[in-house]
Amino acid sequence: MKKVRIFITLKEGVLDPQGKAVQEALQANGFPEVADTRVGKYIEMSLPDNADTAQEVQRMCDKLLANPVMEEYSYTVEEGIKS
Repeated sequence: MKKVRIFITLKEGVLDPQGKAVQEALQANGFPEVADTRVGKYIEMSLPDNADTAQEVQRMCDKLLANPVMEEYSYTVEEGIKS
């Protein structure tokens, strides 16, 4: 099996109200140095070894997991995972 980790973030310039809320809460709770806080999504999954992993992950992200208008994604693949 292959372990896939997908990171989805808002594109630069897209407003991030969640990130702003987290930053304000941290600052109000004694962490005034926190700045430029952004919130994203993290998805972890396993795929079979025979899968064309890069192509499959890109199709998943483009079709369902990420909004290409507002979000961008990156991913890592760890091979040889025992299930």
